[in-house]
Amino acid sequence: MESGLALPRTTFQRQVLDRLGLDICSGRYAPGQILPSENELCERFAFSRIVIREAVKSLAAKGMLEVRRKVGTLVLEPAEWNLFDPDIITWRSRTLSVDRQMSRDLMELRRIVEPAAARLAAVRAGDDDRGAIRAAFEAMRRAVAGEGDYVAADLAFHAAILDACGNQFVQQMQNAVSAILRTGFEIISQKPGGPAYSLPMHEDLCRAIEDGDADAAERAVLSLIKQAEEDLDGRLKSEE
Repeated sequence: MESGLALPRTTFQRQVLDRLGLDICSGRYAPGQILPSENELCERFAFSRIVIREAVKSLAAKGMLEVRRKVGTLVLEPAEWNLFDPDIITWRSRTLSVDRQMSRDLMELRRIVEPAAARLAAVRAGDDDRGAIRAAFEAMRRAVAGEGDYVAADLAFHAAILDACGNQFVQQMQNAVSAILRTGFEIISQKPGGPAYSLPMHEDLCRAIEDGDADAAERAVLSLIKQAEEDLDGRLKSEE
């Protein structure tokens, strides 16, 4: 039986799912490797076969595993995974150190999605949307003053903008994009003075959307991405 999973209190299936997902992302079970048998996993986690099977089914649905008759459960290559699945994004961010490719891909995705979303939000946001964006910004301001979780407020701010853009496909991506953004925000928030420094840029973005100024909203979000890129690059250089 495995002890010390250090996972949140949740369902048995969720515990096994998270642990196996982390194990695959960390390379404990590498692509091309056969997952331990049901009996071995039951012994490891001290849960029933039903719990193990449901967790394996969930991982297979995410493209991480393939059950093959007379062979076993095969770990698939990352290219086969659903990389936009929020669980996979979270597991990868918890098990992989940030490298230059990950940093590049993260910033490229932000440049592809966020400027257009900010422009649309400035044009389409209703009163409720603007209220949600302003409320998230005020939560960021309070967090900088030591009252609250800055990363959670930052994520809520950007999620509110994605929601306000009024595009059903972008809105559908919201959970995945938020999980991706969390990776960068957690790193950037650790920089001394980083949240306080970026707060005025977030306020510029908030005001541009409130004013319905699409050009200003795009400029503001590009400034935020540029600063985030510099912060991530500084983190990478310090680790090298």
